[in-house]
Amino acid sequence: MAKDKGPRRPRAETPKGFRDYFGAEVTERKAMLDKIAEVYHRHGFDPLETSAVETVEALGKFLPDVDRPNEGVFAWQDEDKDWLALRYDLTAPLARVAAQYRNDLASPYRRYAMGPVWRNEKPGPGRFRQFYQCDADTVGSASVAADAEICAMLADALEEVGIPRGDYVVRVNNRKVLNGVMEVAGIFDPADPEKFTHERGIVLRAIDKFDRLGPEGVRALLGAGRKDESGDFTKGAGLSEAQADVVLGFISAKRDSGTATVARLRELAGGSQIGLEGTQELETIAELLAAQGYGPDRITIDPSVVRGLGYYTGPVFEAELTFEILDEKGQKRQFGSVAGGGRYDDLVKRFTGQSVPATGVSIGVDRLLAALRAKGRSQTDTRGPVVVTVMDRDRMAEYQAMAADLRRAGIRAEVYLGNPKNFGNQLKYADKRNSPVAVIQGGDEASRGAVILKDLFLGAKIAAEASHEEWKSQPAQTEVPREDLVAAVRQMLGQG
Repeated sequence: MAKDKGPRRPRAETPKGFRDYFGAEVTERKAMLDKIAEVYHRHGFDPLETSAVETVEALGKFLPDVDRPNEGVFAWQDEDKDWLALRYDLTAPLARVAAQYRNDLASPYRRYAMGPVWRNEKPGPGRFRQFYQCDADTVGSASVAADAEICAMLADALEEVGIPRGDYVVRVNNRKVLNGVMEVAGIFDPADPEKFTHERGIVLRAIDKFDRLGPEGVRALLGAGRKDESGDFTKGAGLSEAQADVVLGFISAKRDSGTATVARLRELAGGSQIGLEGTQELETIAELLAAQGYGPDRITIDPSVVRGLGYYTGPVFEAELTFEILDEKGQKRQFGSVAGGGRYDDLVKRFTGQSVPATGVSIGVDRLLAALRAKGRSQTDTRGPVVVTVMDRDRMAEYQAMAADLRRAGIRAEVYLGNPKNFGNQLKYADKRNSPVAVIQGGDEASRGAVILKDLFLGAKIAAEASHEEWKSQPAQTEVPREDLVAAVRQMLGQG
């Protein structure tokens, strides 16, 4: 008789579309977010942490182009029959907080938030279902000074984390101007904003692809449609040539100065009242930024910025990194966008029934970290701890005392707690931990009141690069008196 099989062992694998973050990555991210938080704090913004779970009703339906259950969120029904979901961004929870605590919070309410979000979307290369966001928003101010402040703060944050001036630009546009141009083109009706929604969605996506497809590719999407290199056909917005000319004129309206760009946009918006409002707001934003010293080398008016989400109602902005990197095919390209946002005056209204003006920005944390690594500008110390090796189990207390002395001096340190029988394994462990220094004390060293310090980084470098004579002249380990342990380690770490 066959033996019954036991329960199947679970597979040790990360779910599709998710990833694990280890020591150095977590350390780098925290250091970067701490620097961004300092900038936000200086601007008077307060931190806010909301629940990772919201009601589906509170989250709303603002995920664009999602063909997934529950509009692309991870949702479930609880025992009270209410539908709950993991938050897909940090803005929808803010809208709920602003409505729920509106009588307690100062108005305008200025907050920043950092944390993971979840999207039930099809994963792909570099596209995960869980990722980090870092947001800053002002709720309760209709003044475009709030939008200008967000743009200035974004520029400051990029420089604070290590993106120098000249390697980034914050591009600003206004959805009101775009609506005005669409009104001139005949696909926006101020009296019935829901009319032509489908066509406008296609136009927005087409404009967003201008850098990749160029004028002719975008014109095709504005018209009947476009067939790509693989033969796939994308249906267009169905605009006439004259209508497409108006939209393409809007995309290419950028001039050498913000003033000239706004003047050209004013021409294109013609007699549209909403378009005129938008150009006036852009003009004010440019003046406010110039008065604070933010020139076009840092923040510029750019009509090609549209932002995909449908809830934007006014100024929109995007931070683009302009330096070049090599893509997976070895070709040079600009790094691209790492942050975006805009004004969304109708989001809180869902809860209160009253319009509550709001504006904010979201930084793509993983993309910004990748940019810093690509430029070698991640300044975080990702070295592992100093490892105190164990030569004699009976002297564990002495080894622990060494580690304690190092910690009291502010140095990361640990005692090896595996099987100490094979000393080579202890050094292999230290290498895996990316440890800079190993502390060694056997019976002979203990009798002399000494310890041996092994510089693991220098040792690896010498082994890889130096000749035999150089190797002998640059010993990677040294013996020091036990009482000099802390000072000697500090010197090895470059802290002396």
